[in-house]
Amino acid sequence: MNEAQLSQLYLRDTAFQNLMQRRIYNVLLVASPYDSFMMEEDGRVEEQLYFEYTSLNLSSPPRVKEVSSYKDAYSELEIKNYDLIIAMPGVDIGETFREAKKMDELYPNIPFIVLTPFSREVSRRLANEDFSGVDYVFSWLGNVDLLLAIIKLMEDKMNADNDILEVGLQTIILVEDSVRFYSSVLPHLYKFLLKQSLIFSTEALNEHEQMLRMRGRPKVMLARNYEEALELYEKYNNRILGIISDVSFSKKGIKDKTAGIELAKEIKKRDPYIPIILESSESENIRYAEELGASFIDKNSKKFPVDLGNAITNNFGFGAFVIKDPKTGEEVMRINNLKEFQNNVFKIPPESLLYHASRNDISRWLYSRAMFPIAEIIQAHRFRDIDKAPEVKQFFFDLIVKYRKMKNRGVVAIFKKDRFDYYSNFARIGQGSLGGKGRGLAFIDSIIKKNPICDNFNGVSLQIPRTIVLCTDIFDDFMEENNNE
Repeated sequence: MNEAQLSQLYLRDTAFQNLMQRRIYNVLLVASPYDSFMMEEDGRVEEQLYFEYTSLNLSSPPRVKEVSSYKDAYSELEIKNYDLIIAMPGVDIGETFREAKKMDELYPNIPFIVLTPFSREVSRRLANEDFSGVDYVFSWLGNVDLLLAIIKLMEDKMNADNDILEVGLQTIILVEDSVRFYSSVLPHLYKFLLKQSLIFSTEALNEHEQMLRMRGRPKVMLARNYEEALELYEKYNNRILGIISDVSFSKKGIKDKTAGIELAKEIKKRDPYIPIILESSESENIRYAEELGASFIDKNSKKFPVDLGNAITNNFGFGAFVIKDPKTGEEVMRINNLKEFQNNVFKIPPESLLYHASRNDISRWLYSRAMFPIAEIIQAHRFRDIDKAPEVKQFFFDLIVKYRKMKNRGVVAIFKKDRFDYYSNFARIGQGSLGGKGRGLAFIDSIIKKNPICDNFNGVSLQIPRTIVLCTDIFDDFMEENNNE
């Protein structure tokens, strides 16, 4: 893409405000008093969820209503709208599944989750039940993190088609058929993703932008057999950040000890550079992972959550972007944010640039940080000729500049010395009013942002002067400190 083509390229900001339109606000918990107490330890599920949400800077924690019987559950459903039903089976496990079918007929739009303590006896009895009215079965392991993971998984599922297919969010596919294991993995996976989104949101220009940007985290899709996994891959194949898969699960209704390997081979055949993490309790399966160029995690590892976090960081584009020498595998440089990438792009060795760009590493890193407009363009323009390295570097530089200018326009950013540079636009110091002149400039900037043609109007770029506004509270503080009237 030459300079003339780039000038005609209009980058449109991601509509983060349109993401996660469907949320879970009210949860109906059907459990005996004892099960409720066992699950909550001391009767504080709602409080614990609230603290989990606030610790991760998440808004709108759900409200939990507890009932002890299905009769009371039906009464509640008649008088109030619920977004999720969680049921804990009692002595008669079959009752839960029979009631699930009834509720699915009466309230087909409300997901129904079965949450049961883990035991071999429970697993044996579950094998004989009809799951047609149940969305998922989870194993309660005594940690409220599971409730947060269940809620986020259901929200991801409800918003997937719009957020992934229409807006361009990425997804991580988890393939696992063990109820006990995915009940353990999902809380760790969501905790990792939510903390990463919290870290990356700090690159936003103000508090409002930070909150919206957190909605751009990758979604998690759970598949419990070969067919489900392949269907998810085919549906979201251009929007997949990576795949985490067990080795042994069902294929064509039969338990297959190599289903995960066959799935990885099929996906690698279609996209050789998609990151895949294989997990197994049989350590000898590591050789299959090595043959496929996939990462491997031992399920029996005592530090499995740490291993999972490291594997996701190293393979799915999270953390710093580590530029490597393709011949030796040694680190050449480390890039922590977009501005650093802009400042160092001309220093990247051509061989390293060819290696990372051809494997989609750069676009994957940008996707993981919710920088969708430039990630899509870089993904679509694969770099395959090392002789074109100089013009590719210039293209990346110009694209980042264009993106940063677009992001800055129409936004009253918080001034930070290390971030405000030639390509910044409008920033404020303080929390008070901008004043008439500052407000007028900010308004004009917002008008320019809404009309991308202003980037190149008959060869002329329309823009406001680079501006830093001292808000009225700074002036008031100055006057007070200096004892002036």
